[in-house]
This record gives sequence, C-alpha cells and structure tokens, in this order.
Amino acid sequence: MKKLLLVVGFTCFATLCFGQKHLLSYDDLKYLLTNNLQRADTFMMAKGYLATGKNNIKNRSYKSETGSSHVDVDIRLDGKRLFIEIQTNEIEQYDLIHSSIAQYITKDAQVADVQTYAIKELGSIYITVNDTVPYDPLKKDYDIHIVSDKHITSYN
Repeated sequence: MKKLLLVVGFTCFATLCFGQKHLLSYDDLKYLLTNNLQRADTFMMAKGYLATGKNNIKNRSYKSETGSSHVDVDIRLDGKRLFIEIQTNEIEQYDLIHSSIAQYITKDAQVADVQTYAIKELGSIYITVNDTVPYDPLKKDYDIHIVSDKHITSYN
C-alpha cells in the first residue's frame, strides 16, 4: 500500500513539474529579453517549441500545440531591443504570466479591453482578452505583448 501511495505521489509531482514546461513565466521573459536571438532559439527549443515560418535575422516565430490549445510566440529584434508577442488560448499561460509578474508590478491600468502593466526590470506588458470564434464560454484568446524598457538590451 505504501509503495502504491509513493508511486502515485511521484506521478502527481512529475505531472505538476513538467505539466507547464512549455509555458513562459517572468523569468523566461526576462531571459529572452536580455539575450540574443541565437540563445532564444536554444531556449525555446528546450521549452518544447517548434520554430515556424521564415525565421530571418531579426524575427523568430515559435509554436507549441497540445490538443486544441496553442501558444504562438513571435520575437522581433529592433536594434538591440527585443519585443515579444504571445498569442494563446491557454488560460494557464495567462495565469502563469499574471501570477509571476504580480510581485514586480510598479504600475497597472486597464484602458478599454487592454490590461497594461509596468514591470520592474522588464518593461511593459499589454494583455488583450477576446472571445474565441466560434464562441465558446470556456475558451478565450489571449494576446500578450511584452515591450522591454529602453535600458534593457540584448547582448551577444
């Protein structure tokens, strides 16, 4: 009985630890914004994302799909600053970003349908929540834009 309970415990722990492996948090976003695109490639591949589209020198696109859920990440280099756009229908991704930035928020506002957060040592995050097409009350589309501060630059 103890062995069965131990196996079930380890299984639950492993599911919790690896269940959100492909989701991005505050630390992941900070790492992406302060490193170059080659390191972003390696990092995103390790998180389980696949490179999609035409990836050129200044733009990268990644995709992760699990069943009917998807997370699309676009990273754009503009000079030495990186901009990240996340499009998803996974509420877990929205919740993870929202909960991981909670302690770093310096200013927040909501204008129309856009939630705006100024984050210490990261930049600004803009989140838009829309209904899915076709309408499903249990699913929403989340559009998350991360704009780094002007003093945060990627390095080689």
